[in-house]
Amino acid sequence: MIAALLAAAAVSATCDLEAPSGQPGCTRAAVDALPMTAIQVIGTHNSYKMAIAPNELAMIRAANAREADAIDYSHRPLTEQLEAGARQLEIDIVYDPKPGAYATPLGYRMAGAKAVPYDFAPLKQPGLKVLHEPSVDYRSVCPLFTGCLKAIRDWSKAHPDHVPVLVIMNLKEGGLSLPGATRAPVFDAAAMDAIDAEIRSVFPERALITPDQVQGRHPTLREAAAAGAWPKLKAARGRVMFALDCPPEQVNRYRAGRRVLEGRAAFVNTDPASPAAGYITLNEPAELAGQIAAARKAGLIVRTRADADTREARASDTARQAAAFASGAQYVSTDYMEPDTRFGPYVAKLPGGGRARLAP
Repeated sequence: MIAALLAAAAVSATCDLEAPSGQPGCTRAAVDALPMTAIQVIGTHNSYKMAIAPNELAMIRAANAREADAIDYSHRPLTEQLEAGARQLEIDIVYDPKPGAYATPLGYRMAGAKAVPYDFAPLKQPGLKVLHEPSVDYRSVCPLFTGCLKAIRDWSKAHPDHVPVLVIMNLKEGGLSLPGATRAPVFDAAAMDAIDAEIRSVFPERALITPDQVQGRHPTLREAAAAGAWPKLKAARGRVMFALDCPPEQVNRYRAGRRVLEGRAAFVNTDPASPAAGYITLNEPAELAGQIAAARKAGLIVRTRADADTREARASDTARQAAAFASGAQYVSTDYMEPDTRFGPYVAKLPGGGRARLAP
């Protein structure tokens, strides 16, 4: 830990860690000596999400205006987000043991002849699917999980010097309790294994940062994180880290009786006291500032959010994003790497510009 502090002290707070300038305090050698936990980057929330068709959104608004406001956002394709500087992506996954279950969503059927066209062919193929809600918020820039993964892999291979990209996964179960609505099944043992299998079908081990790699010979991942066992930036460049942002019952199913996360491809959002602690989601940067600081001190990777449910964009309120960047969380998520001009000028940018900076 002392070595990490000394390495950080040698790097300027204004240095772009992804593209060091060579100036004093911003050399490649000094930056590469940092642990990957020393960075702060920006990323996107529900990165796959396309806009809901206007007439379908109008139906949602008629039933629940607040919910319609909360889901009225969208993102560009993943490659374009990465090109724009996103170094954290979030993907929602649904299990699909009998392919085609999500190919005739309720909202599309209700729109009838006025339905906005959408390609449902990928949703009829085998594999995990990517969408926000099976019946009314189903449009995705990459409907197949493996399609999302391939887009990330191809961009990463073309940019081997990028700082580590964090891919957060939410596992969606259930759905709307309405006649004709589709409900996603529970992620059982087979589904949990499918997550790892699909990740590893696209990414070779050398392109990943996994719990086993970080834990090494330490008794637990938590102890490894506390000891500063994360890769240095030199070793972490060009690699991708996956994490499940899930409730405890899903985390337990993913661990499946393991002492830590042996053999698993992804980290899990869990209590810092857990032997599997390496990553944690703390989405309220002001209210949870103390917990974020404690998690950082424990050596954990932290994700927080700069905005949520379109509230900050509609009010042009930057207080939450200021708290997020000041918190020291390594990964700060937003829905607005570019403004939504319908709402105003609100945008979230990494302070000082660049792709990655030294975390406060």
